[in-house]
Amino acid sequence: MVRFFINLIVGIFMGEKYVKERMERQLSPGEELEVWGGRLLLRRHHNRGAMLGLGKERGMMVTTLSLLLTGFATLVFVLSLSIYGSNLLRAGLSLLLGGAFSNTYDRLKQQYVMDYASLNVKWKPLRRLVFNVSDFCILLGVMLSVLGVKHQGRKIRKRMARNTTNRHRTGKM
Repeated sequence: MVRFFINLIVGIFMGEKYVKERMERQLSPGEELEVWGGRLLLRRHHNRGAMLGLGKERGMMVTTLSLLLTGFATLVFVLSLSIYGSNLLRAGLSLLLGGAFSNTYDRLKQQYVMDYASLNVKWKPLRRLVFNVSDFCILLGVMLSVLGVKHQGRKIRKRMARNTTNRHRTGKM
């Protein structure tokens, strides 16, 4: 099962690397391409900041923060591989890490993250948002990780309650 989660991380990273390189080659700056019946816009955008372009004036700080958070998530993932980790937590962390490794790699290699997709909607603020698959994987990974931690906490509390009950029955404290 561990191999599945590692392959998921590598698959997201490699797949996203391929898509980003393709977008970089095929789309000119400012060019828009409608796909999926016009529901999605493909456009080349170099994001020098974090999500939603936050901190674009502080590229080095964003890169450092990205490295630290990715390192912390990697440590949590490795720890989740123990007997106490849940598959929901591992799946969430795998999605998160696949996206985080991809975006952090971009920041280190070229000082920006390649974003390329927008929703083709009438509301301009939403239409202006440009993202990539890594961003989606990070968001989904965070949500699944939170659910996994919550689920894991319940399992640990049940186990502790069972152990406490057994100790009381046997008279051992």
